[in-house]
Amino acid sequence: MNPIYLDHAATTPVHRDVWEAMLPFYTENYGNPSSTHSFGRASRTALNRFRDAMAKSLGCLPAELIYTSGGTESNNMAIFGIVQAAEASSSGKKHIITSAIEHHAVLHPCERLERLGYEVTYVPVDASGRVAAREVEAAIRPDTALISMMYVNNEVGTVQPIEAIGQLARERSIPFHVDAVQALGKLPIQLSELPVDLMSFSAHKIYGPKGIGALYVSRATKLLPYLLGGSQERKRRAGTENVGAIAGFAKAVELLLPQQAQVSAHAAQLRGLLLQQLERQLGADGFVVNGDPQMAVPHIVNISFPGVSTESLLMNLDLEGVAAASGSACTSGSLEISHVLKAMKLPENVTLSAVRFSFGMGNSKEQIETAAQKIATIVARLRIT
Repeated sequence: MNPIYLDHAATTPVHRDVWEAMLPFYTENYGNPSSTHSFGRASRTALNRFRDAMAKSLGCLPAELIYTSGGTESNNMAIFGIVQAAEASSSGKKHIITSAIEHHAVLHPCERLERLGYEVTYVPVDASGRVAAREVEAAIRPDTALISMMYVNNEVGTVQPIEAIGQLARERSIPFHVDAVQALGKLPIQLSELPVDLMSFSAHKIYGPKGIGALYVSRATKLLPYLLGGSQERKRRAGTENVGAIAGFAKAVELLLPQQAQVSAHAAQLRGLLLQQLERQLGADGFVVNGDPQMAVPHIVNISFPGVSTESLLMNLDLEGVAAASGSACTSGSLEISHVLKAMKLPENVTLSAVRFSFGMGNSKEQIETAAQKIATIVARLRIT
């Protein structure tokens, strides 16, 4: 049985060219980039080269990119760094705006800040998982210190109106942070053209290595460091830079961003094929697609199969060699209902049966047809029992 991997929104395999770009920095050019000897200088030169290349691809200045350990750290760094800068300026601003469907790497820091005396407004979403800019505007207060909003939702793929929200933030001089972990390589991103002050990225969603990410911080944005200890990353993020992983991240950006249109077209084709095959085998009423039908990325599709529990379906799919996800946290061995689907106020039979399928470059039409057959067979069997 050849396994079929349909969980690329969780992580992607490291591209062979990425792996080859990384290897020399673990075996030959292993110097600490903060060291002044020749080994260190070689690593520093490489690090600067990678940062320059990534900045060019993303449309920002090299000095505006801070390397982190991944999307989670980038989000935490943005949120805590901004509120601490506001506190240091004695502005008295202790209000944050975010959405109810953010990744927990944003929601949990916000919850921590609430316990520390900050106020957080969680803007609602509609049934498709989309935030309305007018809701964000209505939530803005004189003491709003930060607006944080994801670009693409990791569970249902809905794209948020980042430009409209960013314009609102710019007009009121409020720092605007965007979690773009699921958007990089899927949507065109030119930071110099977007009304965004901070943006989080992660390498392992685009065929790069795990454990490396980046945070874009515009020149005009005041941000206090989240990690302390050394003067790395222009004194904004202490810790020896992971040059090998950064090499991999830069290579992944170099490889994927120019192919963005083709990759998206391939994902759209696979998505359409999966839905077509499911409709043929289960009927149009046999499943529900969650998310916005137009404003969404093609590589993620969230589907509910009313009458079948998410956990049972995922377990049976795994036994049949198909890897998918619920998008939910696993607690004490049982799956929780997705906070995203709850926020979308979907019917209980929909939220309890949702599965996320996410496509990648290695998936083929044949795999999707096989997966659809397995899904339909399992769903039919579980509905009978």
